[in-house]
Amino acid sequence: MPDVFADLVGQDEAVATLRRAAAAAAAVRRHAADQPALALTPTGSAGGAADPGAGMTHAWIFTGPPGSGRSVAARAFAAALQCAYGTGCGECPGCHTTLTGTHADVRLVVPEGLSIGVNEMRALVLRAASTPSGGRWQVVVIEDADRLTEAAGNALLKAIEEPPPRTVFLLCAPSTHPDDISVTIRSRCRVVPLRQPPATAVAEVLVQRDGIAPDVAQWAAAAAQGHVGRARRLARDPEARKRRDAVLAVPRRLTGVGAAFDAASALIEAAEAEAEASVAEADASERAALETALGAGGTGRGAAGAIRGAAGQLKDLEKRQKSRATRAQRDALDRALVDLAGFYRDALTIALRAPVEPVHTDTAALAGAGAQKWDAEGALRRLEAVLQCRAAIEANVKPRIAVEAMMLALWRG
Repeated sequence: MPDVFADLVGQDEAVATLRRAAAAAAAVRRHAADQPALALTPTGSAGGAADPGAGMTHAWIFTGPPGSGRSVAARAFAAALQCAYGTGCGECPGCHTTLTGTHADVRLVVPEGLSIGVNEMRALVLRAASTPSGGRWQVVVIEDADRLTEAAGNALLKAIEEPPPRTVFLLCAPSTHPDDISVTIRSRCRVVPLRQPPATAVAEVLVQRDGIAPDVAQWAAAAAQGHVGRARRLARDPEARKRRDAVLAVPRRLTGVGAAFDAASALIEAAEAEAEASVAEADASERAALETALGAGGTGRGAAGAIRGAAGQLKDLEKRQKSRATRAQRDALDRALVDLAGFYRDALTIALRAPVEPVHTDTAALAGAGAQKWDAEGALRRLEAVLQCRAAIEANVKPRIAVEAMMLALWRG
């Protein structure tokens, strides 16, 4: 069985850093057996010893573009910290339970909505301050830490400034820009930058681990622009390929103002349908489980009254599910916009005669025709319109308004 870092594609430098840190953390734990007061300090060294914790610190930030493997790196590092051998072997119970999400000392925060609130963060920090039940580390993994509200960030900052002796915080964010992570949190963390893995490395993974045909793997890796999970979906899921084809047909549909609005509606509706399908099963199972816990279907005394009094809890669940659906819709729309940006990027590189491979090999002829029609400047303006749409949606502009504005910009050039 491969070790815990095997799924980090094309990140050799980051993996080497994390391996050294895991070994240093194991050294801290060994020294702590002789010196119980030994723990990581906010600077990353181990107090009271001959620096056994060099290379390890109590707070980390994993940065990189979508698909680079931020959350994969954080989970793998968490597993290495809980490894019985301190190496991230991938076989011991510590590694296995961490990677499967069942380790008692690993708290995983995966935001389903648009933000991570202060109450959730306070509860998490409180639990993380407890002594590790397994004798190693309490590890808190926060995916999408850029979604922390200001109050939640302040609650996390206090914990990072005065860390519990055996707790490690692992944060994932697109960058260390103040819009993604606060300057004060950043200053107290060690940053592990990840890069977009090359398409050749992604294709190799698809062939060796997933048994995908080499030609399909190469196409999917290029189309996914280095995103391993998306490449796997494109290679395996016909519906994902159909959605991509529909997005890449947009440039041909923009023949007028009416066509631009029609294309915007089609794109929004497709994202809504994909999001609804992705959360429908989870929503139904969560509601059924809550109703059962509240006494639905019961025949005992007071069962009917209990379920009538549960309206508030059901309303809270519906609110969380609505927030999750909104997030899923925006994620689906963002994937479509990334594909569209790749098309205009191909047109731009063809217009400039740049010696680079196209992102979408199957629409290279269409991109070439666009490059002749628009020239480099026109292709660049269209690419910028797509990127501006992504930025507007991230800034909470209503998706339909942002997409309609983008489609008009693409039509006008």
